Amino acid sequence: MGRLRRSRVHKGIRDIQRKYRTKRYMRDIDQIHGDIQPENAAKFEKPELDPELPGQGQFYCIQCAKHYINKESLAEHQKGKIHKKRCKLLKEEPYSQAEADAAAGLQRADTKPKKAKTEAMDVSESSTA
Repeated sequence: MGRLRRSRVHKGIRDIQRKYRTKRYMRDIDQIHGDIQPENAAKFEKPELDPELPGQGQFYCIQCAKHYINKESLAEHQKGKIHKKRCKLLKEEPYSQAEADAAAGLQRADTKPKKAKTEAMDVSESSTA
């Protein structure tokens, strides 16, 4: 690239690459989906005071797994695009291990394969009869 390339890219330094990759790690959707279940959500409603966390851990967005410093910043976050997008993603059920095995073609001997429902084939058969 010559003169146009930035000098501080840390391209070949492996430990620096890993540090930046995991620096802003957030909980995954399936982990958060487990947190919003009624039996687990109770522990997030009345959290204990923790001086290490922003706002002493009192203002927490369960859907985004983030702590906020005060009630106003939490309310502002909940109006935002990122929070709404995360809520939309959480409406879908996460994949289970059984679905992953079925997609890979692995099935246990005691399970029968499910037949695929095809409405187009049913319509074409009834129209020709």
